[in-house]
Amino acid sequence: MLVAIHQPNFFPWLGYFDRMAEADLFVLLDHVQFERRNYQNRAAIRLEDESRWLTVPVVQLSQKERLVDKRVDNPQGDGARWWGPNSFLTLRYAYRKSPHFDRYAPRLREILEARWDRLVDLNLATLEFAREALGIDTPMVRSSTLAVEGQRSALLLDICRTVGASAFLGGMGGSRGYLEQEAFAAAGMGVRWQEFRHPAHPQCGAAPFIPGLSVLDILFNCGPESADIFRQATVEHDERIAA
Repeated sequence: MLVAIHQPNFFPWLGYFDRMAEADLFVLLDHVQFERRNYQNRAAIRLEDESRWLTVPVVQLSQKERLVDKRVDNPQGDGARWWGPNSFLTLRYAYRKSPHFDRYAPRLREILEARWDRLVDLNLATLEFAREALGIDTPMVRSSTLAVEGQRSALLLDICRTVGASAFLGGMGGSRGYLEQEAFAAAGMGVRWQEFRHPAHPQCGAAPFIPGLSVLDILFNCGPESADIFRQATVEHDERIAA
């Protein structure tokens, strides 16, 4: 069983879902420390032909807070920091010229305007939204429900052992630098690395294509064809691995 492990991010990019689709099981690493200025509470969108952040405000209590405990900053009333409706309006403005925004707007508005208490629950809702749109049915499990321990590479290996993995599918980020492949080999655990090339799909606006944006970008611009574009990128990925 091939297992991928990653934090539950807020409307992440296509590469995130590529690894999810490739894996037999996707473990949501939600019991680790919350990372500020990362993708756990923000997503990159195309606004006025530039990459801009769409950010979920969170309550800052401690630098050691776990992601699973991180709270969304939801003041009472409809004040200036009532971020949900403002975020929806920002997306509607940013993608006002895209052909498929209205297709996803009702569900997107429902997600963003709900008063979420925990960031992880909001992020899970955004992941389910995107999984359905892209046709991904890989099972998911949260690390906070597993009896695992360790840090960095040791934690990843313990998770793989606990869920019965035969191989770990690493991403394109930090784990490439710290994964102790010798320890995985000693445990009889295979290691594969993601090789994802972002498809250059249509984008609204006059500027050149901007890769790495939130999954919302392809959905708003390509609509139902997004799943086919995504699957083709995944097929090309598989062909490169087999070559």
